[in-house]
Amino acid sequence: MENLTEEETCKLEKLSAGRRSCLAVCHSVNFKPTVNLKSYDNSDFDRGAPRWKEALWILVRGLFLQNPFPWPSKLRVALLRTFGATIGEGVIVRANVNVSFPWRLTIGDHVWIGEDVGILSLAQVTIESNVCISQRAYLCTGSHDFRREDFKLKVAPITIRTGSWIAAAAFIAPGVEIGSGATVSAGSVVFENVAPNSLVRGNPAVAAEIGGQRSEVRGNAE
Repeated sequence: MENLTEEETCKLEKLSAGRRSCLAVCHSVNFKPTVNLKSYDNSDFDRGAPRWKEALWILVRGLFLQNPFPWPSKLRVALLRTFGATIGEGVIVRANVNVSFPWRLTIGDHVWIGEDVGILSLAQVTIESNVCISQRAYLCTGSHDFRREDFKLKVAPITIRTGSWIAAAAFIAPGVEIGSGATVSAGSVVFENVAPNSLVRGNPAVAAEIGGQRSEVRGNAE
């Protein structure tokens, strides 16, 4: 300090005071977690069925659907219908399929649902005719608002249009519509609507080329 001019000494003192002030402010801030799961409350969520029916479905699902035993597909389809699903003709449901609420599931004719497929039907899931849902694909109608401390539940329907293919291990997010004849490549993560007769791939899913032409991904419909 002895070799510094009066002006340099003054600047150094101001800088030091500023640092002390900044540290004091930082220590005084009350940092709290973004999410407080203790405050989570989904009591306003409409489950669409009484608790006894949901409990009975969990039992039946564990025995006949979410189970590797090769029960006949017709039996699985019949059980889904019994619990409120609307299902057409010629539908194949393979082993270890997990459907949350069958009363919020509609399936057209000649649909294939492969092994280990998950359908989180907190909101309506509609799968039109001649659709293939391959192994370990996941149709997810539920999410959470991570910007809110109470981690509020959010749900939105999913629609898979006629003649489309959801390939293995693909993820379809809430509110998405897959257009007629579209293909979602294996392992893709789809957050936006997919145009008819298009091919998407990747995370997040983007349009890919078909026959040298660029496919199309659309934003969510209004």
